[in-house]
Amino acid sequence: MSTESENIFLFYPNLIGYARIILTIISFYFMPTDWVIAAICYITGSLLDAVDGHAARHFNQSTKFGAMLDQLTDRCGTTGLILTLANFYPKYTFWFQLSIVIDIACHWFFLHTSLLQGKSSHKFHDLNENPIMAIYYQKGPLFFMCAGNEAFYASLYILHFAEGPLIRGIGLFRAVAYITFPIAIVKTLLSLVHGYVASINISLVDKTERQKKS
Repeated sequence: MSTESENIFLFYPNLIGYARIILTIISFYFMPTDWVIAAICYITGSLLDAVDGHAARHFNQSTKFGAMLDQLTDRCGTTGLILTLANFYPKYTFWFQLSIVIDIACHWFFLHTSLLQGKSSHKFHDLNENPIMAIYYQKGPLFFMCAGNEAFYASLYILHFAEGPLIRGIGLFRAVAYITFPIAIVKTLLSLVHGYVASINISLVDKTERQKKS
């Protein structure tokens, strides 16, 4: 296909991204009143996050626009859910606020720095550059951490309305929240690592630019 005739806005992974945005908005609308519709839309949108990556690789349609769209949809979707949780669980508002700030700031900084470095993807890291990021951005660990993090916040949301079927005396959704809580904590710590790595990388960009000017 000629690149001159390509419309990146209509690439398959980006179309999936638009669907995720629509599902996220619908989930936001129903979050205060209908947890079933909200949960189905939110979880479906989260699962599509894995599908768009496969589509981008399969159809050779990876773009910087798609990477930005994916990151923004992730951050905005989780933020909307956590804002609802802060309303449902006001006692933990500070921790919810902290989670939002760390997630958005560190990932934005990391993505923007990767683009300034001229990298084809913010997910590309070799072991010599940063072993933590290199391991994290492998398909298995990345899916596990993101899925576990989303499962924690989603289960907290559903738990406000229902315990779910009992398993050895504990509700299913409460059990999921307990199991995935450590994953959410580690995910937040990894976001801080993103911020640290981005700080180092942006300093190298600054150093290179200053050397060119001198």
